[in-house]
Parts: sequence; C-alpha cells; structure tokens
Amino acid sequence: MDKRIPENRLTFTIFVIKPPTMFAFFSVYLKPMEEVDCHLEAHRLFLKSLYEKGITICSGPQIPRTGGFILLNASGKDEALEIMANDPYVIHEVARYTVIEFECRSCAEGFRQFVM
Repeated sequence: MDKRIPENRLTFTIFVIKPPTMFAFFSVYLKPMEEVDCHLEAHRLFLKSLYEKGITICSGPQIPRTGGFILLNASGKDEALEIMANDPYVIHEVARYTVIEFECRSCAEGFRQFVM
C-alpha cells in the first residue's frame, strides 16, 4: 500500500529571504552492539533533553542498526557540533557522527514550526 501523499495534496513552504540552516547527523557504531546498548538509556535521555529544548526534530536508528540519524536545529555548525559532543555515545566513543549542514529552502506544511 502506497502511503505517500498525492502530489496534488502536498502543501509546502518556500523560504525566500534567508533559508534557515539545519543539521543532519549520521552515526556509525564503533563498538559491538552490547557496548553501544550499555549507553543507550543515557543517549535517549540526552536526546529527550534536546527535544524538550526544541533542538532535535527527529531521530532514530538506521535499518539495519549500524548507527543512527538525528536532525537538529542550531544557530550554526559550531553550536551543532558542541551539542553533539555531549552525546553519551560520543563521550564513551561508541559512535562517530558525520554532519551534513544544509539550507532548508522548502518544507512540508507543519514542519516550519521546527525551523529557526
């Protein structure tokens, strides 16, 4: 069953003045899953605090579970990197993140509330 929204039903915003910058973090696990899981609860609490501050937009493990993905909103790359340096996965060296900085030029209706 195709769950995509029909094209004629999509509504989106195009940012014309200055598109906000967003950050996608992809992680790769560096240690065996047993060691990663030892820090899973602390990692989830870390993410929860970012959600409560309105920084993290979405997150979750990759399929298959070889790492994860976090989309966040920060004022700049330095801030984004500083935030992620506090992730227990980083502190305990069980995961390494790659960051993609991008301009959010358009987004689906309802998503704008997550963009600075």
